[in-house]
Amino acid sequence: MNPLRLKKNEERRLRAGHLWIFSNEVDTAQTPLQGFQPGDLTVVEDARGKALGIAYVNPDSLICARLLSRNPHAVIGEAFFVLRLENALGLRERLFEGTDYRLIHGESDGLPGLVVDRFGNVLSIQTNTAGMERLQPIIIAALEKTLRPRAIVAKNNSGLRQLEGMENYTRILSGELPEQVRIEENSVQFLVDVMAGQKTGWFFDHRSNRALAARLASGQRVLDLFAYSGAWGIQAARAGATVVDCVDGSDAALGLAAENARLNNVHEKVNCVRADAFEFLKQAREAHEHYDLIILDPPALIKRKKDVKAGIEAYRRLNQGALQLLAPGGILVSASCSYHLQRDALHDILRASGRHVDRHMVFIAQGGQAPDHPVHPAIPETDYLKAFFCRICPSL
Repeated sequence: MNPLRLKKNEERRLRAGHLWIFSNEVDTAQTPLQGFQPGDLTVVEDARGKALGIAYVNPDSLICARLLSRNPHAVIGEAFFVLRLENALGLRERLFEGTDYRLIHGESDGLPGLVVDRFGNVLSIQTNTAGMERLQPIIIAALEKTLRPRAIVAKNNSGLRQLEGMENYTRILSGELPEQVRIEENSVQFLVDVMAGQKTGWFFDHRSNRALAARLASGQRVLDLFAYSGAWGIQAARAGATVVDCVDGSDAALGLAAENARLNNVHEKVNCVRADAFEFLKQAREAHEHYDLIILDPPALIKRKKDVKAGIEAYRRLNQGALQLLAPGGILVSASCSYHLQRDALHDILRASGRHVDRHMVFIAQGGQAPDHPVHPAIPETDYLKAFFCRICPSL
């Protein structure tokens, strides 16, 4: 392997635990990035030539290398991936009784650029970097050896791939996909559209937050905005909500939400409404509609730093609109999966929104991502999900 040498002192972040190397940290006079092909493996060296570990390289990306092992003699083959998979599996088996969870969460599980969601005997994977794409055949072999799945599907539709210069695609990599893929979350059954669904097909990261929201739903009228396939709303209905309105802009998502409502025998109190969330909030306000529990879980509205200003404005409009629909004593669950919207920023949006509409707001709980999405303490990018549970009363 050709070495990749860093400039003086640029190894400090790696020694502190991070796994990324940026192109401006490389001593390109000693080791030109043009000498690498996307996905090549390399031994990373500090400025004195001391080996720091093995990484894969993409010379065309701002994050030009990601560390796979701190052992410079490691062999990045099937056995390497089996060991990482077994370690990740051991954690999930301690966390959950079933077999529905995120199995690999990128850097936090020592496999930067790789995501694997497990739906029983079906695996949905994303290889989001050129390095993981090159290693994909070995990854598939390791997954088959470790879990013997019925099918492995590549859901390579992430925007991260564009930054790596790769095309998006979805296809079955091995096995045969069953006609229906069913999972269980918080004792509620769901059908998952692995091939056509968003991301890997399901969002396990809000599992713990959805469990708390369901506890608050009994006897309540519930609004689930950006409902997708009904994960929040149907769990609320199963927990005893009287009416649940699931709002989404996708007919396909709402069709799956309706199927999931029937699957759980709550279809008589779950309404699937196709609408733009901003327009729905406006029309519901004009119609003097009120809800006791509102779940606001939009997709990432801030994907890049340059989107922060517009994204904050969108979060502000959504939260103000939701607050205006809450009955006295109602609860708003406001969530964000945008890494570039920090927890303190969402906190401040909610505080300001409460004052703007003249409501007394208190936070009764805060949430993050479920434990199958572990946070790497040296990599803040792995800590992306935040949720506030807000009780809203008339102004004091």
